[in-house]
Amino acid sequence: MDTLFIENFRLPASVGIYPREKAAPQTIELSLWIGTSIVKAGASDAIQDSINYAEVIQCLRDELAARRFNLLEKLAEFVASVLLERYGARWARVSVAKLGAMRDIGRVGVIIERNAPA
Repeated sequence: MDTLFIENFRLPASVGIYPREKAAPQTIELSLWIGTSIVKAGASDAIQDSINYAEVIQCLRDELAARRFNLLEKLAEFVASVLLERYGARWARVSVAKLGAMRDIGRVGVIIERNAPA
């Protein structure tokens, strides 16, 4: 099993349970580890034989701009489902963090790992 990764991807998202969080999107940070085979892409040197990380990034920008989440847990589950269902990942590890969400705290967040259905 091989891993493609996207780390420290910052983008706006509407997430939170407090009124100030519901008033406007805030910056979150995603790090993604995507389990897939890159054998074919390594041999062909063709992007269509891999998961195109630029496409994943744009997809997540678009999807998160159109959605609202109360919890980071739900946002992480959504991102994992996109990677598994839309991009055919065999497994996904998703880290999502709010930046500066609390005084004196740099980041708060969750990390989940999910496998594609057998």
